Amino acid sequence: MYKINCLNKISPVGLDLFTDHYEMADQFNEADAVLVRSSSVHDLELPPALEAIARAGAGVNNIPLDKCAEKGIVVFNTPGANANGVKEIVIASLIIASRDIFGGVNWVDSCKQDPEVAKLVEKNKSKFAGTEIKGKKLGVIGLGAVGVLVANALIKLGMEVYGFDPYISVDAAWNLSKFVKHAKSLEEIYRECDYITVHVPLTDTTKAMFNKETFALMKDGVKILNFSRDALVIDDDMIAALKSGKVGRYVTDFPNPKVCGVEGVITIPHLGASTSESEDNCAIMAVRELMEYLENGNIRNSVNYPNCDMGVCTHAGRIAINHRNIPNMISQFTATVAKENINIPDMINKSKGQFAYTILDIESPSTPELAQKIREIDGVLKVRIIK
Repeated sequence: MYKINCLNKISPVGLDLFTDHYEMADQFNEADAVLVRSSSVHDLELPPALEAIARAGAGVNNIPLDKCAEKGIVVFNTPGANANGVKEIVIASLIIASRDIFGGVNWVDSCKQDPEVAKLVEKNKSKFAGTEIKGKKLGVIGLGAVGVLVANALIKLGMEVYGFDPYISVDAAWNLSKFVKHAKSLEEIYRECDYITVHVPLTDTTKAMFNKETFALMKDGVKILNFSRDALVIDDDMIAALKSGKVGRYVTDFPNPKVCGVEGVITIPHLGASTSESEDNCAIMAVRELMEYLENGNIRNSVNYPNCDMGVCTHAGRIAINHRNIPNMISQFTATVAKENINIPDMINKSKGQFAYTILDIESPSTPELAQKIREIDGVLKVRIIK
């Protein structure tokens, strides 16, 4: 029986996928696996029995990835599960950044008691006029699951779309419209585009990527959309750029005391993936990842361990090993199994940075004694008997 703890409310559509081999645990320290959305795991004590954490969403800043990896805890996320929800709010934000819809709605609301409101509207509506997005240049920074959908959708709405992503995956490249122009540098995006939308993770290289130096390269009146992470932008530099007119509008999904209420800023309360469909999709994907890992030992969509898939075990036994990515590990595993006079008909080993993962399918049922002998090998972090 596997025990699952939910640190946040998780869609029942996903939780209903758990079979009779699973039960919900009220306490984090009782869990074999954890589902989380926005709650922070950084300050929690990671229990020895914890095997995996699945984030029902893409960002994993709320999870201590290296600490988990050191303890052999695999962290999953759900790339693409909420991409359509984010794509739709980006499209809406492009339009509200171009036309003063909020200003007009708020003005009409202030006139609601005036019996002549219809006449006032006709007299004053020009104050809220804007521009159309058709024919304008859009720069999409980051062509992952969300960025590709955004780029393709805005091509269809008549924008001239530039895309930049030096790490674009093969699948993303195949899905990208042939009409998206390949920007060879961020500078080209900054220099050419009337609108810029960013869809990259927060890393040492992307942190503070929007600053006074990069604003200086942009067109006057450029409109910037941020549905990725707040720390991609230096707020003081953004406020200065808005005041000078260099930036015409800034739409952010990450309100904070500095930007809230600043003229030219549209702050959205982190609604990018807040749709019932996105929450359902993320929950389903996260639950399936946990079940596949716990039941078969396979890793799909991990952020701290390599993806590693051996399918369903058709042999007598299967052992999964989380270990450091150092020389001579495989030979030690196979030698340990061979000493027990057990054959290994199939195996797989993958690495990711400092960590690696190995699955051994063996012709005898796995035993706690064999697992312990493997566990004693220097560099091994966790050993699980799958079968």
